[in-house]
Amino acid sequence: MKGESSGLIIGISIGVVIGVLIAVLALVCFRYHRKRSQIGNSSSRRAATIPIRENGADSCTILSDSTLAPESPVKSGRNGMSLWLEGFKKNNMMAVSGIPEYSYKDLQKATYNFTTLIGQGAFGPVYKAQMSTGETVAVKVLATNSKQGEKEFHTEVMLLGRLHHRNLVNLVGYCAEKGQHMLIYVYMSKGSLASHLYSESHEPLSWDLRVYIALDVARGLEYLHDGAVPPVIHRDIKSSNILLDHSVRARVADFGLSREEMVDRHAANIRGTFGYLDPEYISTGNFTKKSDVYSYGVLLFELIAGRNPQQGLMEYVELAAMNTEGKVGWEEIVDSRLDGKFDVQELNEVATLAYKCINRVPKKRPSMRDVVQVLTRILKLRHNRRHHHRKSLSATADEVSIDLDQLEIKTPVSECHRRDESLDSADTCEV
Repeated sequence: MKGESSGLIIGISIGVVIGVLIAVLALVCFRYHRKRSQIGNSSSRRAATIPIRENGADSCTILSDSTLAPESPVKSGRNGMSLWLEGFKKNNMMAVSGIPEYSYKDLQKATYNFTTLIGQGAFGPVYKAQMSTGETVAVKVLATNSKQGEKEFHTEVMLLGRLHHRNLVNLVGYCAEKGQHMLIYVYMSKGSLASHLYSESHEPLSWDLRVYIALDVARGLEYLHDGAVPPVIHRDIKSSNILLDHSVRARVADFGLSREEMVDRHAANIRGTFGYLDPEYISTGNFTKKSDVYSYGVLLFELIAGRNPQQGLMEYVELAAMNTEGKVGWEEIVDSRLDGKFDVQELNEVATLAYKCINRVPKKRPSMRDVVQVLTRILKLRHNRRHHHRKSLSATADEVSIDLDQLEIKTPVSECHRRDESLDSADTCEV
């Protein structure tokens, strides 16, 4: 009896131990799968909204922060980083972005073995390509030794996969094969705004076109700031990143430094282009939507003056502002290539807006929505003035025609011709 009791106790003990082990094993498996699921969801959510490329650093932005310094505390999270990098593999990244992938062979053929060079940027060379579908595109090839460029490549693919607006450049594909990283964009046949402002091979842009371009860029930025969810800060607005299509409509390009507003807005390293950088960003390392507004203000003055920001544009503007009081008299800085062909009222209104955008105090700068409203009003007034002028000319022409018709009844033909000549309207005199 005693032996049976001992055996029963031993059996129960073994059963309890086995049960505990099974329970522990089940709990471990459950937590493992749950963690995997959370990582997958987090990667998908971040990838679908991420604005990547440089700046900022916190546990949320481990993904692809190109501004992280080697000693950055963010990099200490090795497990999180490795999981993120694993989730950022080509297949996962592209599946999330929704951007089509092209093979190296396809692009090699489309660019005639990369012989159709049309530009060279910090990212690498840009080639014109004719795809098998007949579509003409631009292929930007990442320099193979650029670690920073690889991060920017990821940023552009992930960001442009979810951002769509008529004033943003369209990313139509990418290639990540044979150690190469390439971005494929809609071909913008008129090239960059910078080339039109500074290259002698281009005719100077008219004043009318410059204001339309300014509005296009403002609309693109307004979408990033107020239309995108979460909002996106571009961080590299400059004339070479504004591309023009065959109709000279402008689109904002190059999102390699862009960042979502929801992430840490403090840069470990200052990134951007000298001459366009917000002084507040330079002094504090913090970038906001108003940093883009500052860069946009510089771009407006670039359109007005036709002068490169890296060649003393802002000093030139500040000297002019001392004489203009920021509102009128901006004619002294106008691009000489315009030959005086501009509307003085429009010029002063656009320059006044630009001067507000570069205010040293970020809070005093307008939002991009405000900028769009001001430029839209300026162009509507232009349209109304010209429409009224055309109506006035039309009414004057009708009066002259009636007068001439009446005159023809009473006078000889030669008299009619003489009157026509005096009115500079011989074409209206029909016999």
